[in-house]
Amino acid sequence: MAATTINNLPDVILSNICAAISDTRARNSLSLVNRKFHSLERATRTSITLRGNARYLHMIPICFRSVTDLDISNLSPWGHPLLTLPTPSDPLLLAHRLRQAFPLTTSLTIYCRIPLTLEILLPQWPGLRHVKLVRWHQRLQAPLGAEFIPLFEHCECLKSIDLSNFYFWTEDLPPVLRAYPEKSANLTCLNLLTTSFTEGFKAQEIREITAACPGLNKLLVACTFDPRYIGFVNDETLSAIATNCPKLTLLHLVDTSSLANERGDPDSDGFTAEDASVSREGLIQLFSGLPLLEELVLDVCKNVRDSGPVLEVLKSKCSSLKVLKLGQFHGVCLAIGWQLDGVSLCGGLESLSIKNCGDLSDMGLVAIGRGCRRLVKFELEGCKNVTVDGLRTMAALRRETLVEMKISCCKQLGAVASCKALDLVRDRIEKLHIDCVWDGLELTESSESKVRSFDLNELNDEDDELGLRKKRKFCLPEGGNWHLQIKENGVCCKTWKRLKCLSLWIEVGQLLTPLPIVGLDDCPVLEEIRIKMEGDSRGRQKPSDRAFGLSCLTRYPQLTKLRLEFGETIGYALTAPGGETDLTLWDRFFFNGIGNLRLNELDYWPAQDRDVNQRSLTLPASGLIAQCLTLRKLIIHGTAHEHFMMFFTRMPNVRDVQLREDYYPAPADDSTTEMREDSHRRFEDAMNRRRIAD
Repeated sequence: MAATTINNLPDVILSNICAAISDTRARNSLSLVNRKFHSLERATRTSITLRGNARYLHMIPICFRSVTDLDISNLSPWGHPLLTLPTPSDPLLLAHRLRQAFPLTTSLTIYCRIPLTLEILLPQWPGLRHVKLVRWHQRLQAPLGAEFIPLFEHCECLKSIDLSNFYFWTEDLPPVLRAYPEKSANLTCLNLLTTSFTEGFKAQEIREITAACPGLNKLLVACTFDPRYIGFVNDETLSAIATNCPKLTLLHLVDTSSLANERGDPDSDGFTAEDASVSREGLIQLFSGLPLLEELVLDVCKNVRDSGPVLEVLKSKCSSLKVLKLGQFHGVCLAIGWQLDGVSLCGGLESLSIKNCGDLSDMGLVAIGRGCRRLVKFELEGCKNVTVDGLRTMAALRRETLVEMKISCCKQLGAVASCKALDLVRDRIEKLHIDCVWDGLELTESSESKVRSFDLNELNDEDDELGLRKKRKFCLPEGGNWHLQIKENGVCCKTWKRLKCLSLWIEVGQLLTPLPIVGLDDCPVLEEIRIKMEGDSRGRQKPSDRAFGLSCLTRYPQLTKLRLEFGETIGYALTAPGGETDLTLWDRFFFNGIGNLRLNELDYWPAQDRDVNQRSLTLPASGLIAQCLTLRKLIIHGTAHEHFMMFFTRMPNVRDVQLREDYYPAPADDSTTEMREDSHRRFEDAMNRRRIAD
């Protein structure tokens, strides 16, 4: 009797298996098994991101005809007008070739530096439903709305527009929406969280946009809540959103000052000098008008006081709410006595982010842990009063559900305290962010204090989850801080068994080497580390240590992806004044030891010199990165000299190298000493001439 193999499964089941595989290399390997698997893989691949140079028309793949989601925003040379590149044939031929290769495309992502790109490409796919535009270069001098007119002229079925990475003027959009009322009314998703904005959309513009798009169910807007600015968002704006777009299931209103995503001041008390012009009545009216809401982000950056009663209304009015992020909201959970209040009553939440809450205490965290029983993701940022005991109790209460944590800019929660607070859930966490503030490294674990305790099960029958009554006790030390004792399965786990992604913030000049000491020494499945560095290196002395500490990451055997976000690090890119250290010497310090890591992917944002708007790859950085012999993919988010890039042609396994100036404002014209269009061509030709084993 012949053995049963996977080939004996019905094609429908095999197709579902293929469709569930997301890793590109795994799919490529699957397609090489046999002809049946090849056809199944091609039939189930619905998304693709094209790389390579746009002038090589014969290199466009023609075997992925089932693709519906096409991303051509990263074609080389990056950032150049796509259809005006010098080619040996008609520039329209590229558009026709793309249509022939991907005839079923309904979602398109494209770098649009000039309107002509859209005029030529969009007619190729009249059935487009989603369009994402990308541009980090400055807006061209053109009439208001001229760049958006092709979207509404050629896309009859347009449902979604994403402008989050597209620089434009806020005045461009409302006139076009008014000029095409039928197509505007058909829109269901509008992403206007453009990171390059300084002031965002004004209140009147938000009212016009929502009035023109009554069918929206997803709206993301960058705006300003600062009452000192013209056009700030107030109660009237919130009322207009609820009235004009009652079908919203997702709403993000984010102040532009938080879009930079810079770390705040941990010494701040969380309160700003001004209050937002958003009242409790205005928020209640917003919540009452959006009963279908499932995800809400209100990052106000100005005080919203006494918000607890409002959040109780949110729970009753928006019963389907699963994701909530609040920025600069105070009084979210007062936890007076043992009665749940405020956000802790939102029991259906799966993701909760609290940012810059000036009065959130340990008792508030305990109440959130008791009330939000489905919490999968929790973020805590800029909360000065929270301590390790409160966070440890909250995390332990949500041990069965919590898999993602972010702890940032909390004065009493450095790296040591953050890891200690999570010691009861280490075996559950899959994604973690902490700040590399090394306070407390020299302290040993103190002996247990005498405690007064009470049984949590005696509080309320509502706290009995899933019918399981574990012996849990809240304990109040003589000093007054809360923590949790779990008498059943109470052994602290030392291994991060499921941690796959670790995100770190660190100040320039600090070392990474203490990382394993704080409690992150045993992470057997850690695949990706993201390191964000901020600070001003000017005026700092040259580091006395030889290396930043990347070598300490060799203890993570599965580490293959590394993101180094140094873009908010400031220094001297050119000649530094006497006695100062320029970025060349800092990069030697940063990258020393990277060759010891077995990386497959590296994303690198170089440090910047703001005086000359320059973010460049330096000679030490390029030379040290080239020593990482296992690297397959390298993306540099900045500029570089051509002869520095040639270091990478000697790396035996690298397949994909690209420069992306994806920061605002991207240089309009590359200087003669950095990568120009012909420089890109020579570098790519040198890369393509190499032989790669696989």
